[in-house]
Amino acid sequence: MSEAQVFIDHLTIPVRDPEASRRFYRQALAPFGVEEVELEGGVGWGPPSRVDFFIRQGEPTAPLHLAFAAPDRATVDAFHAAALDAGATDNGPPGLRPRYHEHYYGAFVHDPDGNNVEAVFHGPESSLPLPESTS
Repeated sequence: MSEAQVFIDHLTIPVRDPEASRRFYRQALAPFGVEEVELEGGVGWGPPSRVDFFIRQGEPTAPLHLAFAAPDRATVDAFHAAALDAGATDNGPPGLRPRYHEHYYGAFVHDPDGNNVEAVFHGPESSLPLPESTS
């Protein structure tokens, strides 16, 4: 598998309150420039033409750890600020996490269902392009 290939095609998580979770993820993921798509029974976000993260109403399982790949440290910082503004609980401010690797820069929050949601950048410089907005 090459570095450019995607390993997980999509992910759907159950949430107790779809509207509260929708507001949270809409605001927390805004720094990534992703689009929001409403589907029967749920809503999803992702790059234009490739929505790959979804929520739907249901009883949440044990708390999950979700990590979104950021194109740079500024996006990690913006994600953390937006998530806290959306009502998230801080679970680790933006910063280097050298225990993972030298350039691991991440931030962590808990979403409305207690999931550990992270934004992470793996490089010393910006290397991932943000998706182009279709709106």
